[in-house]
Amino acid sequence: MLPDTTLESLLLAQIAANGPLPLADYMQACLLHPDHGYYTTRDPLGRAGDFITSPEISQMFGELLGLCLAQAWVDQGAPARFVLAELGPGRGTLMADLLRATRGVPGFHAAAEVWLVEASTPLRAAQRAALPGAVHWADNLGAVPDDAPIYLIANEFFDALPIRQVTRHVQGWCDTIVGAADGRLVKGYAPPLPFAVLDGRLADTNPGDVVELRPDATPIMARIGAQIAGHGGAAVIIDYGNWRSKGDTLQAMQGHAFADPFTAPGHADLTAHVDFEALALAADPARATGLTDQGALLARLGIGARAERLARGVNGAALENHLAATQRLTRAEEMGSLFKALALFPPHAPAPPGFD
Repeated sequence: MLPDTTLESLLLAQIAANGPLPLADYMQACLLHPDHGYYTTRDPLGRAGDFITSPEISQMFGELLGLCLAQAWVDQGAPARFVLAELGPGRGTLMADLLRATRGVPGFHAAAEVWLVEASTPLRAAQRAALPGAVHWADNLGAVPDDAPIYLIANEFFDALPIRQVTRHVQGWCDTIVGAADGRLVKGYAPPLPFAVLDGRLADTNPGDVVELRPDATPIMARIGAQIAGHGGAAVIIDYGNWRSKGDTLQAMQGHAFADPFTAPGHADLTAHVDFEALALAADPARATGLTDQGALLARLGIGARAERLARGVNGAALENHLAATQRLTRAEEMGSLFKALALFPPHAPAPPGFD
């Protein structure tokens, strides 16, 4: 059966009327169009979806990160009220594992006000099923209280924010745009223009090199950084990417396989690598750690001991699945080095465990 191409028809009509779309606008429509967007119309996770995230692979991921944030809370004097927030919480699996692992931390749950920042209606339904307790939802971070310490986690959130993609040219920078040809959506390039924001990248790029920017990430990180610096807290951000953007990293995932980002819009997940340097700079005056591989972070947080404990009394296929999940999270050739972690913390406080 051919996919429903209603969104494609809408975009083609828009391009015919107004000209090519900036890549960021195209991504925004594909992911969050109110009627045809990828995230607004489905649960994309798991074997029946298009991709799987670390929390869905093993409970250890959420448990260890939860204890990391709880220890950061203790290290900052265990404030009596704080916001415990997650950006893009998927099915609620990570938060559920986090809360279960931290039940034994005295006072942590009593002080926590749990907020999930989620725009997807189908995923909110899954989160309500996974988290039956007192949880608050927000469409964006601006609706989350900013008058208390915030302990925040964002796993594979920033990679799905729309990007502005520009290619260096001898006469400036060319924006990637989405146009139409023969009744289909096609990638193109706008004429070169000066771009003062990227003057600092002239030293490490050459004509033909691509740089990707995430305009929507800047205010989010500025808000997180200001709240952590002003009230306390910590943030752990895990995603795939590098310290500095370079290269065309836009990709589409459909049915656990790579797809053409410009075919069947709204039916595939669109992502691009995260520029962690840009995130860290936007979060000033909060302090930022350097990048840590996911595998190294989980090892420092004790995944070896936790995996060994969970393996006790387990055998057969269940044991094999448990060992495979541990390796998938930590091995360099799987998710261990592909995914990176960055932490934010107040200037006067120690870095969260695993990052120091």
